[in-house]
Amino acid sequence: MLNWLVGRSAGRRLKLWLFKGSAQKDTPHAAPHKQHPWWQVMCLTGVDYFSTLGYQPGIAFLAAQALSPIATLILVLLTLFGALPIYNRVAEESPHGEGSISMLEHLLSRWKGKLFVLVLLGFVATDFVITITLSAADATAHIIENPFTPPLLKHQVGVTLALIAVLGVIFLRGFKEAIGIAVALVAAYLLLNTVVIAVGWYELATHPFHFPEWKQAVFGHPEVRGETWRILLISLLLFPKLALGLSGFETGVAVMPLVKGYDDISADDWANIQSTRTSHIEDKKTRRLLRGRIRNTKKLLRTAALIMSVMLISSSFVTSILIPAEKFAEGGEANGRALAYLAHTYLGSLFGTVYDLSTILILWFAGASAMAGLLSIVPRYLPRYGMAPEWARAARPLVIVITAIAFAVTLIFNADVDAQGGAYATGVLVLMTSAAIAVTLAVRKKGRNWYPYFLIALVFAYTTIQNIHERPEGIKIASFFILTIILASLFSRVWRSTELRVERIELDDKARQFIKDAAKGTIRIISNRRDKGDADEYSFKEHEKRTSNHIPTGEPILFFEVTPGDASEFSDTLSIRGETVDGYRILRTQSPAVPNAIAAFLLYLRDEMGKLPHVYFGWSEGNPISYLLKYIAFGEGDTAPVTHEVLRQAEKDPNRRPIVHVGG
Repeated sequence: MLNWLVGRSAGRRLKLWLFKGSAQKDTPHAAPHKQHPWWQVMCLTGVDYFSTLGYQPGIAFLAAQALSPIATLILVLLTLFGALPIYNRVAEESPHGEGSISMLEHLLSRWKGKLFVLVLLGFVATDFVITITLSAADATAHIIENPFTPPLLKHQVGVTLALIAVLGVIFLRGFKEAIGIAVALVAAYLLLNTVVIAVGWYELATHPFHFPEWKQAVFGHPEVRGETWRILLISLLLFPKLALGLSGFETGVAVMPLVKGYDDISADDWANIQSTRTSHIEDKKTRRLLRGRIRNTKKLLRTAALIMSVMLISSSFVTSILIPAEKFAEGGEANGRALAYLAHTYLGSLFGTVYDLSTILILWFAGASAMAGLLSIVPRYLPRYGMAPEWARAARPLVIVITAIAFAVTLIFNADVDAQGGAYATGVLVLMTSAAIAVTLAVRKKGRNWYPYFLIALVFAYTTIQNIHERPEGIKIASFFILTIILASLFSRVWRSTELRVERIELDDKARQFIKDAAKGTIRIISNRRDKGDADEYSFKEHEKRTSNHIPTGEPILFFEVTPGDASEFSDTLSIRGETVDGYRILRTQSPAVPNAIAAFLLYLRDEMGKLPHVYFGWSEGNPISYLLKYIAFGEGDTAPVTHEVLRQAEKDPNRRPIVHVGG
């Protein structure tokens, strides 16, 4: 007995720990995590963005050879004058971290809109999950390539899984620990890169022959033929291969809830603001906080883009000019680690080893920004759609699930960096294209000049199509994620279909008075699907139910009518209004699911009035399978048995369960 009690207590503590900090149903925009200064959150997103310096110069040279600095310059221009303006607008439109998905969510109605969002979430999952697995695999590759690494650690899959597991453990502890590590890693990594790049520029300045040699290589390119316009054209055609240097923007917006708006508003103040929506003072604080959050997120995006732009151009110039071309080839010393090659060559083995260690750490922790993005985005959509369990609103269970998925992806691709690169680029570019389209539509709707945003959207669309054409495996992997999310979401929706699905119930004064009067005796509710809504309809229904159920003539009854709403929505507030038709008292409302709304209202009556209500249904004629499918797709069907099942699941004690009558 004692062992059983101890085990039960331990299980309760584990459950409390797992679900600590989960967002509440009535506060969908709650911020369960402490807010931080924008520059600290920038480091969290920057571990992904800045870590591309570890391999981007090498990718650029392999794609464009001597033209890589010019192609990189085009990429930087697209970053500063394309991605940055786009995501500044996204930040304004989604200060709670919903991202561009929320801007596109209402383009299509009902189930079409939900399916559209699920497809976009599939690309989000592709981008973020592959970021975790690819970064860990790349860090492992750097570990294995180091000559000082012991043989025990030279196992690509095993070390990658271990790195992912450690990342998961850090997030199980909390965002504070993750941000603290990110700040230290980013500061050290940027400092070391600045030193390496500065030494590279010094080498170019003190050995002037390097630049003429590079210029000769550019104009001697077989496709350039000595013409300047060809240099620009070829660079424009080649820059999509450098698109990995654009990663990080979507994550920067997704983690906006972590960004502190103003220093004088604490996490506790934010929680109070979210839980007290009716107060004018609190609403004013909310608006002030969100304005500050948007402003600081723009600082985050702008600062990260400027730092990365300078680093990308500088690293591309020094590596493409100073490193012999054969060193970039597969198996070469600079393949995938151009700046590390310069560090070893010009600053010695000791500094080079320190640089390698920094690169390994930031590549490993690059998955942290993706983990943070998933923990922000998933709870905002899937649970609200009923397409994930309620526990998906909590961070720690999600961390466990995401880590397990990352394990599976790593095993499937054998921790191969190249095999996952196409999927990573596809996810990044599709999300940036969708963001550009969303901003274009939003600006056009407001009657402002939308043509610049449309042009940016076309550029991103071209880049995405080129990437998919050259690396079709990326869209195949993304399609797998999309299909998996859709199937899992539909299964969850069916599994959860008999939950109450009502967030709260609101009654107008007349409805409240009707219920108060009915509660003087036995509360009797007739469920009615309105036809003409005239006195004859209610007279017939009343006579039918009184006769078949032996309801005394003098006892009052209430009609309850639920109009089917948008069945693709999972839950909603039940707003009930009272109306009279020739003396008949009627309660009317709208809900995505009719049986669930009736069950929720009956339980509300029981709790508010302190007595069990009776509800009366008629028999339905038809195939029960077709009724079941109709209920899942449209929120209505054979109402009586489904209502009873919802009540049975919501209230386990039969003696406290509202009484359901079927007949007539």
